[in-house]
Amino acid sequence: MSVRIDEVVCTGCGACIESCPTDVLRMDRERSTAYVAHPDDCQVCFLCEFDCPVDAIFVSSQEQRGTP
Repeated sequence: MSVRIDEVVCTGCGACIESCPTDVLRMDRERSTAYVAHPDDCQVCFLCEFDCPVDAIFVSSQEQRGTP
């Protein structure tokens, strides 16, 4: 599984953090963007992707090798 956040698009609203049931995401206060803190805990529920108002989050059930 893979969760990716486009930091250029992310506005730092925190909607994804609030919607994640497994506490995978955190907020980088200095950069005002969300980031993936615990990728192995992702349950691929897509809630963060659905709740992001600017479409900055991409969830995939397949692992993305070579992608940060």
